[in-house]
Amino acid sequence: MKSFLDKVWSFFSSIKLAIVIFALVALTSIVGTVIEQQASYAENLRVLSSLVGQGLAPAAYKVLYALGFMNMYRSWWFLTLLSLFALNLLVCSIDRFPAIWRIMRTPVKPIAPDQMKRMPLKDEFVVPGGPDSALEKAVSAMKSIGFTAKSEKGPDGSVQLYAQKNAWSRSGVYVTHVSILVILLGAVLGVFLGFRGYVDLPEGFNANIVYSNNMDMSDPSQVARRASLLGALYSGNGDLQTAAQSLNESLPDFEKDLRSVGVIPLGFQVLCQQFQVQFYGQTDMPKAYRSLVTVLENGKPVVSKWIEVNHPLKYKGVMFYQSSFRLRHDLSNGVAVLGIRSPDGQTETRKLKIGQSFSIPGTKETVKLTEFNPALAFDDAGRAETYSQMMTNPAVKVDISGPDGARSSKWIVQRYPETWSLPDGSSVGLTDFWGVQATGLQVRKDPGVWVVYLGCILLALGLYVAFFISHKKIWVRMAPDKKGTLLTVAATCPKNRHAYEREIEKLVKHLKGGNQI
Repeated sequence: MKSFLDKVWSFFSSIKLAIVIFALVALTSIVGTVIEQQASYAENLRVLSSLVGQGLAPAAYKVLYALGFMNMYRSWWFLTLLSLFALNLLVCSIDRFPAIWRIMRTPVKPIAPDQMKRMPLKDEFVVPGGPDSALEKAVSAMKSIGFTAKSEKGPDGSVQLYAQKNAWSRSGVYVTHVSILVILLGAVLGVFLGFRGYVDLPEGFNANIVYSNNMDMSDPSQVARRASLLGALYSGNGDLQTAAQSLNESLPDFEKDLRSVGVIPLGFQVLCQQFQVQFYGQTDMPKAYRSLVTVLENGKPVVSKWIEVNHPLKYKGVMFYQSSFRLRHDLSNGVAVLGIRSPDGQTETRKLKIGQSFSIPGTKETVKLTEFNPALAFDDAGRAETYSQMMTNPAVKVDISGPDGARSSKWIVQRYPETWSLPDGSSVGLTDFWGVQATGLQVRKDPGVWVVYLGCILLALGLYVAFFISHKKIWVRMAPDKKGTLLTVAATCPKNRHAYEREIEKLVKHLKGGNQI
């Protein structure tokens, strides 16, 4: 009768258990694919509305959120499934390894003639000459296909050569098993020690926190809790220690509270110094966009980089990816960057806000910035209008005052240099309008990624060994015969049999006196 431990061992070493767990992981992953992980409440509500209707979508969201499907790969039940799968794989490997180890460690031995005839690969033929000449040729032929043979003489005057190679290839499946465990370990490290979030940074602003969607935005209590914590943080000018003290909490507890409502402290500040977007020709289709991002430690810059799609900034294991951009709602603090050229060719750069004025060198004209438009267009009556909420066609309107009191106004459009010229021969070009755009950055920290890469390398190695390298055995028996020497060739190979057959055919051809291999 089996003991309790034997029953537990049998349960976890069951292939049926592996199939059930794998099916559960696959089925739940389908749900996790349909429901975008760590997406915003509005985004998943839109997805659910298309699946179950707008009326049922909020209730469906609450149920799925309670079950952990909004952040499924970090949920306790999914991690439990992965743990059970890893345990099952480990127990199965341990349970079956001793038998495989014995096969790998067992040296090949001579076999009886009747056993040779029952081998899956076999051939028998007579060659002229005695056993000694046949033996020499057989040793050479076996060596040419990678076998170092041993020999044994029989009581009947026969000689048998026998050899094996790649016995270690049977371990390929265990390398694959180990690789899966390593990949799972890397994934778990990423879950518990890493994070994924986002931050929206206007030009000139910095942040020491990022936001994740690991919070139920439909829960008023969580929304209120997040607002309270962020309020304390803003009151403390972003200093975590000051914010924690204002709430009578320790710093670790305050950081834990922040994470519970989807706010992740970085431990340093990240500043958006500038954002740029390029368009295709004179179209409104973005071609490329990038952000000049600077990392600050204790208020001092430590690293700066222009980041764009597929070219992130990495600092202390945290990756910042260019994700999106937008135009700020408040444009009043924007700064126009102007390139000014006087009639005699002198050039200078000015940075001014709307309402400020300047004089053009070498002239008596005064130019005042009166208006900014991020996407300038004109209606049928010639009135200026804004046709987009992006910086698709930025322009500034200027009032020009001459020494004789004459006044005029015009729009200076960044895309169209012909609008830069002024009546007296000078020009004012709009280079940029800084401070009105915001960059969206995806932020990720995954300390387990290199463990996953290692697991993938091991997986590729294990699969290659398991599928393309075979444990091969061969026996060649030479016995005296009336017509010369009777050669019996037998071989076995658990996989890639057709490829091994071709090797045996070459060996036989050589033994029969054909061309050497």
